[in-house]
Amino acid sequence: MSGSQRSLAKGSPAPGPVPEGLIRLYSMRFCPYALRARLVLVAKEIRHEVININLLSKPEWFLEKSPQGSVPSLETPDGRIIYDSIVVCDYLDEAFPGKKLTPEDPYEKAQQKMLLKCVNKVASILQQIFSANKNNLDTTELKTQFFEEFKKLEEGLAKKNTPYFGGESVSMIDYMIWPFFERLVTFDVLEFLDNTPRMNAWDNLMLQDPAITKTYTEPDILIDFYELYLEDSLEAADYCLDEGLP
Repeated sequence: MSGSQRSLAKGSPAPGPVPEGLIRLYSMRFCPYALRARLVLVAKEIRHEVININLLSKPEWFLEKSPQGSVPSLETPDGRIIYDSIVVCDYLDEAFPGKKLTPEDPYEKAQQKMLLKCVNKVASILQQIFSANKNNLDTTELKTQFFEEFKKLEEGLAKKNTPYFGGESVSMIDYMIWPFFERLVTFDVLEFLDNTPRMNAWDNLMLQDPAITKTYTEPDILIDFYELYLEDSLEAADYCLDEGLP
């Protein structure tokens, strides 16, 4: 991986063309959706560079690289743009050789896509909790909603009766879930994990996955980042870089 870890913000010049032999990821170091793409890039050993974007102060040219103004977004050496985390991850799995993360079996593929709807609901509720915290609103009801959806992931593992959501090894759906699981510490919902033993076992296995270990962010770092982000601090995106955090 190459590229600059410090984020580009308003007033920053646009990067040059993507070098041949690489694909460029527009990212933000703490964004769970961007982490999905980073996990797939690392898991498939795809040569890439990362350009981090300060989402609280986006460069003027960024909409040319991501029409939705969000991360992740990919840029190819011939200037093609692919955006949206699910679309980006599917593209990477289909366009590059190496381990295939998406099941070939149509039924198994459909099962993962259906489970992904639950994952996206969990992610949406976490975003609502974030907004409520930012506005000093009560989150009790949202946390109840969160657990109702989170239990469906526990039930999904029980029904599958395998260590991972896709079977006996890590697959795409595991990487789609992980970024939000990693960030649960920032939303004060960890008490719910006492009632999800299969998710806890899955967590322990995922922590041993090479792509996870290479992209993992310690809980205390995530907590400090979110405190800054809640304050709309422009320094949040580059938090801890001076201390050498990847």
